[in-house]
Amino acid sequence: MTSDSSGPFFSVGTELPGRLGRTGVIRTPHGEIHTPAFIPVGTQATVKAVLPETMKELGAQAVLANAYHLYLQPGPDIVAEAGGLGAFMNWPGPTFTDSGGFQVLSLGAGFRKVLAMDANRVQADDVIAEGKERLAHVDDDGVTFRSHLDGSTHRFTPEKSIGIQRRLGADIIFAFDELTTLVNTRGYQERSVRRTHEWAVRCLVEHHRLRAAHPELPRQALFGVVQGAQYEDLRRQAARGLTEIGAGPGPAEGLGFDGYGIGGALEKQNLATIVGWVSSELPPDKPRHLLGISEPDDLFAAVAAGADTFDCVSPSRVARNAAVYSSTGRFNVTNARFRRDFNPIDDGCDCYTCAHYTRAYLHHLFKARELLSATLATIHNQRFIIRLVDRIRESIVAGEFDELREHTLGRYYGGRRRYGTMAT
Repeated sequence: MTSDSSGPFFSVGTELPGRLGRTGVIRTPHGEIHTPAFIPVGTQATVKAVLPETMKELGAQAVLANAYHLYLQPGPDIVAEAGGLGAFMNWPGPTFTDSGGFQVLSLGAGFRKVLAMDANRVQADDVIAEGKERLAHVDDDGVTFRSHLDGSTHRFTPEKSIGIQRRLGADIIFAFDELTTLVNTRGYQERSVRRTHEWAVRCLVEHHRLRAAHPELPRQALFGVVQGAQYEDLRRQAARGLTEIGAGPGPAEGLGFDGYGIGGALEKQNLATIVGWVSSELPPDKPRHLLGISEPDDLFAAVAAGADTFDCVSPSRVARNAAVYSSTGRFNVTNARFRRDFNPIDDGCDCYTCAHYTRAYLHHLFKARELLSATLATIHNQRFIIRLVDRIRESIVAGEFDELREHTLGRYYGGRRRYGTMAT
């Protein structure tokens, strides 16, 4: 695919010696994305508590919104009537939308933020949060679910998801996929990978049908999503299957994805390994987006393993709960020791919050439950992560990636490492 910008949709720049990491440029109708890049999440066409204009000033190159939430409220037709996602939210740059698969299935199973990820739990085909009622039911054709807002019943199919994302008008969209958890059985994971592959074919066919029917609209890039949980053979099978869809006879003959998403549940300590499996199977001339990460160690690990872009709600979410990043680690600014601390959150940060406000002031705002607390903390957290990924990109070009990683993580964790699980 060729975008409205000059040059190919994606081009590789500097490669990380001996590893799959690289720099690159993604070209969209609304501008370029220099990779590696962190893509802030604006779930409902807004990065919570922060103006879109501010996000641009913080260095964000693109934002990602949520097809499930925008489908329910305000509805894709309203966004389309406004001129598309970027115009609707007054964001001038590139936009992503996810397929809605994560929200349909995680909220439908009762997991409000993350999926069940305890790999040591007894495995089962049907996983539901304790004390919750299942709101989503998966079959080979799609998913029937009840809205978490009002309980109304809805149906998502691959074609429906692509149609919603077409009306939302994002520059980069994702194929509809099935989310599993680490608690699902191996047999269920196998069936899910097959189902996600079949849905990917249908998404690709519908994407090109709509493109042909509406040639006047800006071109959208479609990413296939690789699932397979913790299993190397399933991850590799899923990745190869997506790259081979257009190679043989069938409804998607001659068609292909513009890039790929790496999704699913995985244990944190296996992140680099799994991303490496997938990246080694995917074509090197297509971008790879890792869904749902933002912690510093994860970012370095994912970049080295070949991921080009990332998104995550965490920087904004933890900010609203008074947790802020600093070069020496994350801390909660409501702790009593910050009541009279008149230093910025992080001396090395160049964000608006650190230039004008102190830890003591943020401590006061959170204790007083003032709305400004979320705005100032989110500005800082978003800038911290965006700037970190920018520095990672610069370090690859300069040949200083390993030195930056050792220095940054040594200060941030102080010899500690967090291990856990994640869903993407």
